[in-house]
Amino acid sequence: MKRGKSYIESTKLIDSTKLYEVEEAMEAVTKAARAKFDETVEVHVKLGVDSRHADQQVRGAVVLPHGTGKTTRVLVFAKNAKAEEAQAAGADFVGGEELIPKIQNENWFEYDVVVATPDMMGVVGRLGRVLGPKGLMPNPKAGTVTMDVAKAIAEIKAGKIEYRLDKTNIIHCPVGKVSFGKEKLTENFNTLMGAIIKARPSAAKGQYVRSCVVASTMGPGVKINQSKFM
Repeated sequence: MKRGKSYIESTKLIDSTKLYEVEEAMEAVTKAARAKFDETVEVHVKLGVDSRHADQQVRGAVVLPHGTGKTTRVLVFAKNAKAEEAQAAGADFVGGEELIPKIQNENWFEYDVVVATPDMMGVVGRLGRVLGPKGLMPNPKAGTVTMDVAKAIAEIKAGKIEYRLDKTNIIHCPVGKVSFGKEKLTENFNTLMGAIIKARPSAAKGQYVRSCVVASTMGPGVKINQSKFM
């Protein structure tokens, strides 16, 4: 894969053989970001678990202290009083069964998070094949299946993110924008890692955090010293 000139220049600022401390890594990432837009800073954490086993799944949600720097659009499946509550709480879209054909047939995905009340999961379940692959299916562990829709919406709008393993046992999560600076990015990172460590499955054996890399959207990866997260 051929890299652009600015990417090659950015790599000169990063020591690929070094394991950086967290704040040092965030500083390196922000300095290496050269795009003309405010790049997202994303963390990639490889865990010593096997996601094929149900008792080794790692999944949850956490509110980042400084948010993600992104405006999150929320779709809520609810009815009656709960639908009114969701609208009052600032949901971008609220509905029920009438949304099924719009999503299935019109490929409508103008939202980032889906929240549902438990009584609506029978309806939402019919969208499993569509929402599942996009990571949009509501889940109790992520706090997106709840009767307290107002709280869920407030947390999501404040910077709540969901983390989960992919098929290669890696968690990919945004921790903010380059413009946040190293201090805010470090605080967000430490909050995310604290949640991941807390979510360690009892079935996980040996070294839990195998590696940790942080990178901006267009920039090179910076390896973080993961020993403090063992």
